[in-house]
Amino acid sequence: MFTRQWSLPYPDNGVGRPAFVREFQLWDDRQHAAAEQVEAVLADVDLVRLVFCDPHGLARSKTLTPAVFRGALRNGMDFSPGPFLFDTGHAVAVDFLADDPGVGIGELTGAGDFVVVPDPVTFQVLPGEGPRVAWVLGDEYLRDGSRHPLSGRHLLRRVCAQYAARDLAPVIGLEVEWYLTRLLPGPAGNAGNGFGTQGAAPTVAAVNAGYQFNLDAYADTVAPVTHPLSRVLRDLGLPLRTIEHESGPGQVETTFDPLTALDAADAMLLFRTVTKRECARSGYHASFMALPGLDSFDPSGWHLHQSVLNTTTGRNVFGSDEHAEGLSAEGKAYVEGLLARARDYCLLSVPTVNGYRRLAADHTLSPTRIGWRYEHRSAMLRVLGAGGTTHVENRVGEPCANPYLAISAQLAAGLDGIEGRLGEPAAGGTEELPHSLREALTAFRASPHVPRLLGEPLALCLAKLKESEATRYETWCATAAPTGDQVTEWEHREYFPVY
Repeated sequence: MFTRQWSLPYPDNGVGRPAFVREFQLWDDRQHAAAEQVEAVLADVDLVRLVFCDPHGLARSKTLTPAVFRGALRNGMDFSPGPFLFDTGHAVAVDFLADDPGVGIGELTGAGDFVVVPDPVTFQVLPGEGPRVAWVLGDEYLRDGSRHPLSGRHLLRRVCAQYAARDLAPVIGLEVEWYLTRLLPGPAGNAGNGFGTQGAAPTVAAVNAGYQFNLDAYADTVAPVTHPLSRVLRDLGLPLRTIEHESGPGQVETTFDPLTALDAADAMLLFRTVTKRECARSGYHASFMALPGLDSFDPSGWHLHQSVLNTTTGRNVFGSDEHAEGLSAEGKAYVEGLLARARDYCLLSVPTVNGYRRLAADHTLSPTRIGWRYEHRSAMLRVLGAGGTTHVENRVGEPCANPYLAISAQLAAGLDGIEGRLGEPAAGGTEELPHSLREALTAFRASPHVPRLLGEPLALCLAKLKESEATRYETWCATAAPTGDQVTEWEHREYFPVY
């Protein structure tokens, strides 16, 4: 058998720019060492999926051959900025054809490419049969080598560096609820789909009746999917703790051991992406939408467990003493920070129209007011543990939130509390959380703390994305005139397929 040799007159110009990593000194020693290990195993890989997390919390990727990835590893890879410009329904929210798109980033004009640089520390081969596909997270850069102002991963690194400068390290535990449903035959959902108009959501069936909390028999109904999934997650090195059946029909809760903040955000993105992938391969649909528009479904939440480690002493600074229950002075200050910034940053933990259906009085274990209590699941902040295990559980978030933005907001608020930068009395349980995406967006825009945390470009971009999403929903409601408090068709089409 003869194979034609194709002549390439010049290198692939879709791969960043030569020596991008070296020129701008983008890696530390650990990343350089990891890159050498990656290059050594590329011969055993068929494809490499280079991924970054968009503002909506969704994984966006290009799939590269090993030869192209070898160049992209140190040169970066060109990506379109579309995920920074479109809202959740793929409507254009940032006018990239204007002379000034309005977010303070000139490179967005004309939708010019930016550069994604693989982080070799995150390289791993996905388990499964068929082609050997590797997954690697990338960091976003402008073409001049500066960090992309819209990158959530860069933001979280910056917040963590503020802790490190004080010999502190945030610790994050992930507790995530999601839905497993069985896919039924039906159209792909393309009819009526387009830029800003979503087609039909997948047709699914519940896997059980639900509303028998932690029932072992219901665990068996999801086990044909969740047991193989747990093996995949462990093979990926994710520190899985539990998979259990929650309240709703086919509702699953998954928890992980505590991780450093950046690792926790990376793990959340990988977990959600791989879970949807593995379930789809088995004929099921996994959704991290807070409340799907399906009969008798109960809301899903993302409970974010938080503590802070003193890196000099190895002590959990939240513990009042070695064994007793109670918060230290630093722990109480951290909590006060979360309370004071709860409305300002709510958009980052609950970023969709649908997520605010969960924060309602008829869902008794979902928070509606800003406050904290020891071991009380109705509170926004639940403090639990003792001594070295003392930590804070924030029960506000929805499972589809961008993990880098949500975690960054929590850590920044807590650090403001620890350092006494609140500037006003904390809410102390007297103020309510936003009731809608529109209300959360108003608070987000009015807050002086948001641009200080995110930087002006990211704050402006998120406001434009969420304004587009909220306006499209409000326009639909004005025409469709939905009644009652049921999840609308618009929400189910918008979020159920992609989240």
